[in-house]
Amino acid sequence: MRIASLSLGFALGAGLLVPDYAHAQTPQRTIALDARLAGDANRTRLIVDLNKKIDVRAYTIADPNRVIVDLPELSFDLPVGAGKQPRGLIAAFRYGQFAPGKARIVIDLREPVKIEKTFVLAAVDDQPARLVIDLVRTDAASFLKNALVPERQQTLAPKAQPKQQVTDARPLIVIDPGHGGPDTGAVAKTGDEEKEVVLEVAKMLRDQLVRTGRYRVVMTRDDDTFVPLDERVTIARTNKAALFISIHADSLSKGAGEASGATIYTLSERASDSEAQRLADKENDADKLAGYLSRQPDDVANILFDLAQRETKNHSALFARTLAGSLKNAARLHKSPLRSAGFVVLKSPDVPSVLLELGYLSSPDDLKQMTSEAWREKVTVSVVEAIDKFFAGRTPAIAGR
Repeated sequence: MRIASLSLGFALGAGLLVPDYAHAQTPQRTIALDARLAGDANRTRLIVDLNKKIDVRAYTIADPNRVIVDLPELSFDLPVGAGKQPRGLIAAFRYGQFAPGKARIVIDLREPVKIEKTFVLAAVDDQPARLVIDLVRTDAASFLKNALVPERQQTLAPKAQPKQQVTDARPLIVIDPGHGGPDTGAVAKTGDEEKEVVLEVAKMLRDQLVRTGRYRVVMTRDDDTFVPLDERVTIARTNKAALFISIHADSLSKGAGEASGATIYTLSERASDSEAQRLADKENDADKLAGYLSRQPDDVANILFDLAQRETKNHSALFARTLAGSLKNAARLHKSPLRSAGFVVLKSPDVPSVLLELGYLSSPDDLKQMTSEAWREKVTVSVVEAIDKFFAGRTPAIAGR
């Protein structure tokens, strides 16, 4: 699609040849059809084609510097690779469901900006509706003056799932597919995104567990929705989970060497090695990447760790060893498959918790396996076997928590 060159003002340029949106019957779903950037290092515009006009809200947040665009629930039907190429003031942008009924676009900035204009044009003749965000360069002090910081941002997290009033003594397993919504997680060279890969594996694991009839299962997300890290912990604790399994698929940056195979992480105040620390730092920044700034004071995380019962940590380590033993028959394990670090999602003081890295999206062999239905089947069956072994012989009071 051709975009007209920009001077002081912006020209929308030629649009897609699409149906007559102005006169067509209003569809039930809102769909983002295309997105593109225009402009230079002083003024940059983001344009998103929509199938109907909607209300939007745009604002800036600091540390790191981003523009957040909040939207009603919509489907993103954008071209592969949309948002990956930088232009002008914009390094990249991401998008997805942020919470029930809410979508979000997160714009990563190269320089401090001021949001000059935000508007949505209605569909006209053969042109779709268009969301337009105009950004102009500004100085750091002006950016910080207007940007949201944690104490000024309203909590946007969805409410925790209510405590289940059940008499069912079967252990409740919480499955946590990592990332989601505008937080894509790692991205392979092929365009495969971590959030999608782990969600498919998590759904298969859920179905495997439910079919046994021996467990109750809760997922922190079952679609492309963002869930803050502390909210994932709250879901496990509120539901009195007997076990929490967070599923991820890492990726190494260019020049960081090669690695492959599955790894199981448990919670530790001090990381077992530098690679474990790197991954924990990366995963713990997921909230920032999605444009969510937790209001929880930093010392709360330390309190949670200090309150963690020795029994809970021992159970977590036991399940990690059991899981590694089961997985070695179904998947290639990392040369150091058992590691530990200070992952936020593992900081529940009363729920045994592990983080399973299925493999590395940066490894072609691992990627081929993780996107294979047969491999996923083998791995999820092995995880169920590990769960069975973990709960075998445990008393109902402990197993049912």
